[in-house]
Amino acid sequence: MSADAGAADRLARPPQAEDAQDTHERRLAARALLRRPLMPVGHGHDDELRLIRRHRVSLTRFFSEALGYRLTVDPAGARLYKTGLGRDGSRPLLRGRAGVPFTPRAYAMLTLTIAALTRTKSQLLVDELVAGVRSTAVEAGVDVDLDAIGDRRALHAALLALVRFGALSERDGDLEHWAEERTQSLLDVRRDVLGLLVAAPLSTLESVDDLLAPAKVPSAAGGARITTRRRLVESPILTTSDLAPDHAEWWARNRNREREWHLDQLGLALELRAEGALGLDPDEELTDVEFPGRGRTSHLALLLLEAMVEDVRPAPDPLGRAGPSSSAWHRIGRGRIDALGRPLLATWAAGLRRDQREDPSAAVAESLRLLESVGLVRPEPDGDPGEWQVHAAAHRYRPVAELAAASGRGEASLFDLEGES
Repeated sequence: MSADAGAADRLARPPQAEDAQDTHERRLAARALLRRPLMPVGHGHDDELRLIRRHRVSLTRFFSEALGYRLTVDPAGARLYKTGLGRDGSRPLLRGRAGVPFTPRAYAMLTLTIAALTRTKSQLLVDELVAGVRSTAVEAGVDVDLDAIGDRRALHAALLALVRFGALSERDGDLEHWAEERTQSLLDVRRDVLGLLVAAPLSTLESVDDLLAPAKVPSAAGGARITTRRRLVESPILTTSDLAPDHAEWWARNRNREREWHLDQLGLALELRAEGALGLDPDEELTDVEFPGRGRTSHLALLLLEAMVEDVRPAPDPLGRAGPSSSAWHRIGRGRIDALGRPLLATWAAGLRRDQREDPSAAVAESLRLLESVGLVRPEPDGDPGEWQVHAAAHRYRPVAELAAASGRGEASLFDLEGES
């Protein structure tokens, strides 16, 4: 056989089919990393880590080429460094069983604690760590008073967050009640995990704006493709009007292909809509916020969302058709939202928590935070702080009220009485 014939034979040979089991395992590993970008060894993720290590090379290439993310897999565990979408306060760190959002002070304490832990022993008492945080705050020029309950609670939130991340573990004591009761605790420090926490190389940044700005992807490297995919992976709703013009044009040309890609690569189903797309996970696991979900807050949010959708719906024309809409977002004032919430709270008061009944405004604010976290509402980007916007996709979540008998009582209730206390 001549050299030319051999070359022709090689060119005609079909590519080797990808092993179905490998494809399935890689998809499971990719979904696990998107769900938990930080997975330390010995922190309850051993099965996922085995898959990630087995497919480390292909996963590293996949995240880099498809989403512009950096994956690190080392003896400490796995860390997916996601770029984020820029300034977005809708998904804060949460503290406590009630899921109270971190305050700016708590974030400051978290940063100071991480800095202090880089210089401490691998095992120390909580009071020793507190002393290290005080010293670090002085060096950074941050005014900290850890004898005041406010700062102590903020530091406590930071410590518990680091325990959740796996950077700290409690060997002995009662860290849970440290803020109020000053209980003692012996802590182990995982410096290898600390090294995986910080997502950006801080030494190269000059300002907070540099830290919060999302990394821009050059067009030659797939800028529109990567940026648009990031939006759908990070948030369930993609709104075409929020995209740059060239990105919106790319999406219009490729949206059917992208629907197939998201399903094949991540098991994520896309509903294509005139306003953009909605990402749905058939397995209901690719998120840390379940919506619609169980419990009083979720149900109240659904009822409030229905009222808001009806309020902003364009008036029908004389022929009974819905009026045209030029935007996916529809403006509604916070005062109007409170007005819509009052009759809902009165109607379903028997199914609410005591704090929701006693403070209706706070109950509405709690519902808005949940709706904002899943992208269905947002504060007016450049307008009055009291103005909000509702997304057109909210219409698909209109609830059908079904009265259910409460266990052991016999009263009819829309709310899941087992979901929250």
